[in-house]
Amino acid sequence: MLLHLLAHARAGDKGTTSDITLVAYRPHHYAHLRRYVTGERVREHFADLDLGEVERYEVPQLFALKFVLRDALTGVTRAPDLDAHGKSLSSSLLEMVVPEPVTLDPARFAMNW
Repeated sequence: MLLHLLAHARAGDKGTTSDITLVAYRPHHYAHLRRYVTGERVREHFADLDLGEVERYEVPQLFALKFVLRDALTGVTRAPDLDAHGKSLSSSLLEMVVPEPVTLDPARFAMNW
């Protein structure tokens, strides 16, 4: 299943570094995200970017994982060539495929706005 069914993401950038915070929609999916969305899987997902180090930080109080992607960008506005800002990388991360949680109940995914 696609990651965007379990979480949303926020991102930012500074220089050549992008950071993406992935937040579970439901607290009971946090452990699933911790298990399947690792720094190595994120690095593989962005294989075409030739990333440097990918660091993962856990923020259990928010049911979130924060990823710091080193050398993911060419410097954003300082480069003359087209550059993906860090914010666009969060949308790409949400397209990562992860196993379906065992306790998946479609009613839990209804967005009650």
